[in-house]
Amino acid sequence: MTKQTSLTAWIFMGVLSLIWGSSFILIKRGLDVFNAGEVGAIRIIAASVFLVPFAIQGLKNVKRNHWILLFCVGLFGSFLPAFLFAKAQTEISSSVAGILNALTPLFTVIIGSLFFSQKFTSKTVMGLVIGFGGTVMLILAGSGGDIKSLNYYALYVVLATIFYGANLNLIKYKIPDLRARTITSISLALVGPLAVTYLFSYTTFTTKMAEVDGALFSLGAIVLLGVMGTAIALILFNQLVKITTPIFTSSVTYLIPIVAVIWGLLDGEELSAGHYLGMIAIIFGVYLANRKKKIVSRPL
Repeated sequence: MTKQTSLTAWIFMGVLSLIWGSSFILIKRGLDVFNAGEVGAIRIIAASVFLVPFAIQGLKNVKRNHWILLFCVGLFGSFLPAFLFAKAQTEISSSVAGILNALTPLFTVIIGSLFFSQKFTSKTVMGLVIGFGGTVMLILAGSGGDIKSLNYYALYVVLATIFYGANLNLIKYKIPDLRARTITSISLALVGPLAVTYLFSYTTFTTKMAEVDGALFSLGAIVLLGVMGTAIALILFNQLVKITTPIFTSSVTYLIPIVAVIWGLLDGEELSAGHYLGMIAIIFGVYLANRKKKIVSRPL
């Protein structure tokens, strides 16, 4: 990298960390008025509408065999995680959601090894064990050891990161001939109608917009989440991949939880020692699992 490119890369890295790390507090603000399903649907609609020009531009490169794969990318890489993260944050803090999101690279490695002929190393296994231990710490934190008090909503985030891991491997090994921007925009365009149908047919979104105080602010937070956290962030991320190395790019994984925790603390959330230990374990586990073989991952 040249000096100018290096500066640009660091700027992109900082902006991406702020955008993706702030996604969890935006979900929280959306949940002030709307339920989890509404938050997820609005987020997908906002992102897909913003990316329509890119989808139209990329249509000429899409072949018949791409369509089902692109739909799967939209479903598992964007649609389902948007609903799962919102559902999780109805019962867990934005800080904890941001920390758990760092599990994505671990599941990318696991799924790549199980289904895409990628090899485990001893460091990978150690990283998986440590990362799993950190996840258990987060789920146990605040329960006082009472199994009935465990916060199982954290498992929604874990499921979302599993979907992310599957999606990243799908893109890497099954759609290598399409540009990342084309994949992102068209996959979102394919699931966008599902979000529209759900929002206007099965929720009270329009009633809340007309009658609930603060609805416009919450809507703005979710739209910002969709446009910045999904659409614009991915464009910046793809550019970062081009001008730097996968090792440098993957380091955004370690910065996102820090930003999420800072936002949570500023918003009055409280974290126990168990939360901090869990965060350290997850991030260290991710580092170990990806030390030899870096897999670039998209978090939220």
